Amino acid sequence: MSPEGKKLWNIIVLGFGFMFMFTAFQTCGNIEQTVIKSFNSTEFHGSGYTSMAIIYGVFSASNLIAPSVVAVIGPQLSMFFSGLLYSCYIAVFIYLYTWSFYTASVLVGVAAAVLWTAQGNVLAINSSDSTIGRNSGIFWSLMQFSLFFGNLYIYCSWHGHVHITDLDRQTVFISLTVISLVGCFLFFLIRKPDPEGSSAPEGAESLLPSDSSDGTTEGPAGPCAQAVEAFSKTNLRSLSWVFCVLTGLELTFYSGVYGTCIGAMTRFGTDAKSLIGISGICIGIGEILGGGVFGLLNKSSRFGRNPVVLLGLITHYVAFYLIFLNIASDAPLAPEGGTDLEAFITPSVWVALFCSFLLGLGDSCFNTQLLSIIGLLFRDNSAPAFAVFKFIQSIMAAVAFFYSNYLLLHWQLLILVVMGFLGSVSFFVTEWVAQSSRRDYDRY
Repeated sequence: MSPEGKKLWNIIVLGFGFMFMFTAFQTCGNIEQTVIKSFNSTEFHGSGYTSMAIIYGVFSASNLIAPSVVAVIGPQLSMFFSGLLYSCYIAVFIYLYTWSFYTASVLVGVAAAVLWTAQGNVLAINSSDSTIGRNSGIFWSLMQFSLFFGNLYIYCSWHGHVHITDLDRQTVFISLTVISLVGCFLFFLIRKPDPEGSSAPEGAESLLPSDSSDGTTEGPAGPCAQAVEAFSKTNLRSLSWVFCVLTGLELTFYSGVYGTCIGAMTRFGTDAKSLIGISGICIGIGEILGGGVFGLLNKSSRFGRNPVVLLGLITHYVAFYLIFLNIASDAPLAPEGGTDLEAFITPSVWVALFCSFLLGLGDSCFNTQLLSIIGLLFRDNSAPAFAVFKFIQSIMAAVAFFYSNYLLLHWQLLILVVMGFLGSVSFFVTEWVAQSSRRDYDRY
């Protein structure tokens, strides 16, 4: 296999590994609050929103040590062991206990930091300036197929169910645990990329290197210090608003809050619970479409990244406005029986699902461009930069999941609208500076 073919193979395997893992985990996150509301036990006192807040809070803190872990054991083993902890979190729902639920939340927060830092490292070392956009799109599109398959399974399993029984819950989460484990073992198919300018024998198989991509030998503490140093760079500081807003806050909304809102709308009929699955499928279609158009086809490189981010912002604004009109304000906080309130129009299932599609499309616009610009600006030292990305993103996700326990829907939408504008402006400035620097470099 040629060096370029081997790198493309690694990106595809990476995408499929994440697709299987997040078919399980994203589906779990989408339905867990609904499952917990349906759980009939006086001994369990957990909250899906609180669990997610713990996950992202620990995730944020763990990003300080994640580059060191990746440097010591390598990105491949880092992803494998992190995936095992993801599988443990999903398996907790088979037999729910408060102590195991929140303990698993802490562990998966640590695992998430290591997993995503390793993912960014693998993406960067298998990409060049000319392929980073394409590879980001391939990875993102493959991973987001997880929303399609996982939520289709939920729809088929829960179609016509008003209440989620213990058997329903156990059947779903046993299946999701097995799917997650399959993704973990796929990471062993990733091969060590050849050095630039060399070609390895056709049949040579080997693991990814255990040292960092830039070959530093500062010891385990070195990457942690590099992460702090990376944040001091002007480009990364400018992008911090983007990390906070375009990914952290909206990630919380589309991955947890919006599905719960749809499931709580009794005006959608007795099948509202299964609509959570259809909503997730629509989000996945938007994610896959956006990843393909703006990443896989790499069309955005001709015009820069700003038009794509602007499209993502407009798409989300349209979605937020329609959600404001269509979904009752108390839907995020409604009990298991749901809410009978209306917003400003007669509640429409089709409008709700169209908003799901728009949320997925906008999210893919943001994330493909963020992966591309980080991989381009920090390709020689990617792990610390991706750690900073996830550090800031997860702080805001934790904050958002926390306030989702208390704020009505219209206040949550207002926060997203205001912060989305600020985040987009920050990205525009960073992209203009990056393009200007590149033109000056090419000139000389």
